[in-house]
Amino acid sequence: MPTEPLPELAPDFVPFATAALDFHRALNMPVAPVAASRTELDSLHTHLVALYGLLDAHTARTSPVAAAEGDHLRACRIRLWQAAEHLHAAYHAAPQPVTGRLPTREACRARLPEGAPDLTVCQRHLATAARVRRDHTPADLRDPFTGLTRH
Repeated sequence: MPTEPLPELAPDFVPFATAALDFHRALNMPVAPVAASRTELDSLHTHLVALYGLLDAHTARTSPVAAAEGDHLRACRIRLWQAAEHLHAAYHAAPQPVTGRLPTREACRARLPEGAPDLTVCQRHLATAARVRRDHTPADLRDPFTGLTRH
């Protein structure tokens, strides 16, 4: 049975994004041990959330036609979300940019937002979290199993 030819794809920008990350690392990462700034953690969180969206689109398109590949993409998407969760937590554990003070234990436990512009990382995280909760069960998000041995 003949199939429709695939449409002409736009140029692939992912290699450029990868090269930009490598270039950023080469130019901006200090040799001395220094904690990542909140700005850097926020940028990394933005990048992971965007990558989650890209993998989400690939997973949705791939799963109906290639179940095994779709399962692997789904597992990858879950791990990216877990990484974004850790980056969000690292952001709030990092020192304040103006004062250099670390958040108090009570503020960390209460998970209190710190106001604008710090709230933007929380807004992005919560918006993505709503999507994640629609697509995955709590067991999926906490399961250490990656799905790599199912197929």
